[in-house]
Parts: sequence; structure tokens; C-alpha cells
Amino acid sequence: MKKLILLAIIGLGIISCTTQKSTKMSDLPKEWKHTTNIYEVNIRQYTKEGTFRAFEKEMPRLKEMGVKTLWFMPITPIAQKNKKGPLGSQYAAQDYTAINPEFGTMEDFKHMVDEAHKMGFKVIIDWVANHTGWDHVWTKTNPDFYLIDPKTNDFQKASGMDDIIELDYKNPKMRLAMIDAMKFWVRETNIDGFRCDLASWVEVDFWQQARPEVEKLKPLFWLGEFDELENPEYGKVFDASYVWSWMHKTKDFNEGKASFGELKDLLGKYSAIGNGSMRAWFTSNHDENTWNGTEYEKYGALAKPLAVFCITWNGVPLMYNGQELPLKTKRLEFFQKDPIPWTGNNELHNFYKTLLQLKSNNPALRGGDDAAETYILKTSADDKVLAYVRKNGKDEVLVVLNFSKDNVSFTIDDANAAGVFYNVFSGPVKDFSLDKNFYLPVGGYAVMKK
Repeated sequence: MKKLILLAIIGLGIISCTTQKSTKMSDLPKEWKHTTNIYEVNIRQYTKEGTFRAFEKEMPRLKEMGVKTLWFMPITPIAQKNKKGPLGSQYAAQDYTAINPEFGTMEDFKHMVDEAHKMGFKVIIDWVANHTGWDHVWTKTNPDFYLIDPKTNDFQKASGMDDIIELDYKNPKMRLAMIDAMKFWVRETNIDGFRCDLASWVEVDFWQQARPEVEKLKPLFWLGEFDELENPEYGKVFDASYVWSWMHKTKDFNEGKASFGELKDLLGKYSAIGNGSMRAWFTSNHDENTWNGTEYEKYGALAKPLAVFCITWNGVPLMYNGQELPLKTKRLEFFQKDPIPWTGNNELHNFYKTLLQLKSNNPALRGGDDAAETYILKTSADDKVLAYVRKNGKDEVLVVLNFSKDNVSFTIDDANAAGVFYNVFSGPVKDFSLDKNFYLPVGGYAVMKK
């Protein structure tokens, strides 16, 4: 069995992680998962209209930017009882097999998916399996599907959140109803997968039961909202998972609360998981943007180097709508209409286009592929710079990121950095046999293709 060998230089030592690729449900024949990226769409806020039909007009721009997979936040009707704000949370479902009329009709959604497929996109939808809203249809037809709070003798609130209630996964009939609801969207609208909200809040054996049943219809892509370092058993079911530990640690690092060594150690732990599943790397999403701040509020000058990292490191990149604008200080409202302030001039369109197309087209950047090896490089500024090269046969991509708050001059003198590369952003050619010197300003980065 082929082995993945990751060589990571941490501090002064070299860590060699050798893991065998596991056989599991997510090893289904989906070649596109290795080269894809995921772009999260908040239909409510994407356009002034906030509809599927209005979003369709934006898809050519996203295709040109290099987006491959569209992830739509929940599209089901929103529960009205105990809802938050004037419009409520999209994560408080009222019916698992219907469309939120705020966004359009079922035919509108099907039309959008069909058009997306014609343009080469894959489509995944948010699936909220842990809980529903208070007036979900099941509360009337099948109240036994829910957990009951012994103190109130009413439905149990989900983690103290007033607008949602917990489902009972000990009920086998509820499980089958949930699986049937997931099948509905695959069968009726031909979607390509699910982003599973709070996946680790649901018993892992439900996902082990659900995935093969739903995939009787077609192979799907499954993105789970959990961190595999904390919930390794879920990694055997899902194609990709979140990197919450990394996201929090990078924020701590930018605020001076964590060291660069701690960051590298954490990166080594993620790499040691191997390629049986992938990590989804991101700097923002709907929760982060609304509640914790934009990527610029959280990371400052480190925002762009981290964006480069998310797209070029081993895994699958995840973007939130508007990052190409970018939303420097704009936090989108969650429970009311608050459209993205598009200006017609997306400052980072070409930045993301360059990176996303490189990710999709260069074999060295394939995610979750044993053939694409990653090497962290030794530099003369290892306390400030993260440098790595990814290799797949004759294809190589070299990335250098300034993680410090200083301008940095340094050299890379490492056997894994050899040959001639050109900078995909600015064009200059570097021959490592002649020149090993680099200079990066604060917030600087270089991405070089062999």
C-alpha cells in the first residue's frame, strides 16, 4: 500500500510522519474532490434580491475566478416560532424537504443547480441534522423524534439556543426520516454533496448509517463541521473537515498569544492525520464573519498570507462570499437582510483567480493525494517565515509566507528547493542554483511554480 511521507521541519528538528491510507467510505471514486475548492454562498445576503435567480447572474464571474464547488447555506424554510430577528436563522429548519420562499421556489433552485452543472460547478447544500426549529413539521407529525426537557416537559433547547430544539438520535424512525430527507435533495435536485452543520454534535454512527444509504443514489462529497484532531472517528466518514484549532491558533498568534513554534507543531499534527480525509482550510465563514470579525479584523496583515496558505497547503480551500471584495470590516447580519456591498470592483478577484486556478490545475497542489508530498523548508528566518514546497512527480509549487510583523530578508538553503521557478503573481524567475535570497514585506507572500 502506498505511503505518504511528510517531512516537516519544526524548529531545528525534522519530523517524518508516515501514515497508511485507510480504506473507508470516503474513498469513493470522486476524482474532483482532489482539485476542488469550496465557495460558501449566503443567498440572503448575496444580492439585493436575495434569491436563487439573482444569484445565477453571479455564477459566470465565480467561474471565471476559478470557483469549483458552490456551498449554499441552508435553503429550507425557517421556523417562525421563537425565531431570532425579523427573518430568523437559516439553521432553524421548519421543513427538511421544502424551499425557503425568501429565496424562491423549488423550480428556481433546480434551475440554478442545472445551470451550475452546465457551467462545470459542483453544488453542495448545508444540512442541519442536529436540530430543527420549534415549529418544524415533525413537531406536529412526530413529536417522538425530539428530546424532551424533563424540567419543562417541552422540547429540549439545543445547547441553550432559544430558537432550535434537539432531535433524538436514539429513535431509529427519526434516523430513517432524516436519511430520506437527504435523499430527497439528491434525487430531486441532483446536488453533489452536503456540508454537515455541527456534524460532531450528531452521533457518528448516524453518519456511518446515512452516507452509504444516501450514496445509493450517486457518489457525493461530504464536508463535516468538526475538527478531526478532536473527533478522529468522524474523519472515517467525511471527505473533509474543519480546522478549528488552526483557525483559533492563528488568531492567537496574530494577537501575540501563541508562538510560531506552536503554530508549526499544530500544523504537524494535522499533517500526521494523513490523506484518508482532507482538512478544509479557511479564514472566514458565515459564523466567523458575523460573530467574531472579518479575516482582516482577526488577522490584520496576516490575512492574505493565510489565504495563500489555505489554497496551497494540502487539503481543500474554503472561501466565504465577499472575501474577493474584500469585506475588510463588514460583518454581515445573521437574522436580517444585509446585502454584501458589492461595488463592481472586486479588489481580490485576480488574487483568488491566480491561486484557485493553480490549485485546480497543478498536480502538486492536489489535496488528499498520496502522490502530492509536502515539505517544509529550512530558512534563515524560521522564526518569522513559513516556506514549503509541494511536489507531485515533475510538478512543484513553492510557497513562502511572512508570518511576522516585520519586513524580512532571508535565504532558503534546502535540498527540497532546487531548480528554476517563476512567481505566479509577478512573473520573476528564480534559479536556486544562482539565488537563494528572498525579501518579504509585512503581509508578504510568494507562490512559485517550477
